[in-house]
Amino acid sequence: MANTWAFLATFYDYFVLIYFFVIDFTYLFLLVVALREILLYLRKNRFVNYQHILQSEFATPISILAPAYNEETNIIESIQSLMMLNYAKYEIVVINDGSKDGTLKKLIDFFQLKKLSYVYNVSIPTKPVHGIYRSPLPAYNRLVVIDKENGGKADALNAGINVAKYPLVCSIDADSLLEQDALLKVVKPFLENPRRMVATGGIVRIVNGCTVERGNVTDIRLSKKWIPTFQVVEYLRAFLSGRMGWTAMNGLLVISGAFGLFRKSALIEVGGYNTNTVGEDMELVVRLHKFMHREKRDYRIGFVPDPVCWTEAPESVRNLSRQRNRWHRGLIDTLRIHKDLFFNPKYGVVGMMSFPYFALFELIGPIIEATGIIFVTISFILGNVNFPFFAMFLVLAIVYGVFLSVGAVLLEEYSFHRYPRPLDLFRLLLFSVIENFGYRQMTAWWRVKAFYDYFRGVKSWGAMTRVGFEKKNEAKV
Repeated sequence: MANTWAFLATFYDYFVLIYFFVIDFTYLFLLVVALREILLYLRKNRFVNYQHILQSEFATPISILAPAYNEETNIIESIQSLMMLNYAKYEIVVINDGSKDGTLKKLIDFFQLKKLSYVYNVSIPTKPVHGIYRSPLPAYNRLVVIDKENGGKADALNAGINVAKYPLVCSIDADSLLEQDALLKVVKPFLENPRRMVATGGIVRIVNGCTVERGNVTDIRLSKKWIPTFQVVEYLRAFLSGRMGWTAMNGLLVISGAFGLFRKSALIEVGGYNTNTVGEDMELVVRLHKFMHREKRDYRIGFVPDPVCWTEAPESVRNLSRQRNRWHRGLIDTLRIHKDLFFNPKYGVVGMMSFPYFALFELIGPIIEATGIIFVTISFILGNVNFPFFAMFLVLAIVYGVFLSVGAVLLEEYSFHRYPRPLDLFRLLLFSVIENFGYRQMTAWWRVKAFYDYFRGVKSWGAMTRVGFEKKNEAKV
């Protein structure tokens, strides 16, 4: 038995080493590509006068879609933020997706909404719409509110697409805040490549700890709580390294549901958002890639690192575990639905590089990491530990993870410098190190559990408790 275990442990040791070497090399490659792409972006846009876009008659009008379900805590601040955006022509379409709290009443009372006799074309089937509201007040003439039967976020967005009157639609979360110039920056690729551009995404940042006044983030700083701070590091790594790297190769598979801009006609062509998955944002982007390849169209789907969307991150372990479980179930579902893309040269970079990357690394990576830790632990208990392997495992799994996280933070500091206080930068660098000693393993376990939940048919999003946007910075309390 001991000999059998020793053989299995040795075999798995080498497998894990090779796996971590390949995944770390891939991450490093993406980081280098992202660095080059960000430097090109900064050089290209350093002296851009966005006022020209604001005043241009060629700036394409945008419909902002904000699905809302039980969002009474933040809904007014979010809409106020949207109404102050710097953009020539846009509308705000809020979709109340059968909220059980006071979301709709709060909207009606605050904006003095009136129900309309309104008939619209149903391009994409949705749950029944109970009413469409507008305000008679000129100050709120951009706002449209749809009240519909609950059908989930994807169904709400499809209803918003049906009502939207402009050729570009921007999907956001109702609990998010856009910076005033966000639309100007995220629309720029559409103006530069009007025929090719299908979708762009902007960066999502953590608002916890910041000061928010009248829907605007007026003072940026880190939360004093450890869970949101860890997420800041994760977001920087995912957006500035991962998504920027894949954009350079036109292989981006994820545009965050919190902030994405799409060509409305393309969304209608592919049938809108999939209502049968909890990962509707990624699934839509993958489906757009497939459709464009099949139609042999010259297209681009990209990420813009500068336009900022601020969102409230989970502050408790319970809420964070639900979020990560849901994200990974969405990933499993998307990869299963579109499994024909896997190493399929017909789909170019998407089929040969980005889809396999998500399947081999993002999907099963948590399982490899978790089992690797288990094998090392058992080997220690049985006295069969291979110390050279153990040292290599630490270097590849821990030290390299620290390097990538610190690299992402330094990339943020060099390129956008969003956290001006030296103490915040120090804390980000510190959390980039310590996340590899417990936090990363905890999130890996949640993603492993997502497999169990997915295959036993769990479809729920999981309740998320909101604390509301800060009116006063935590550090000043």
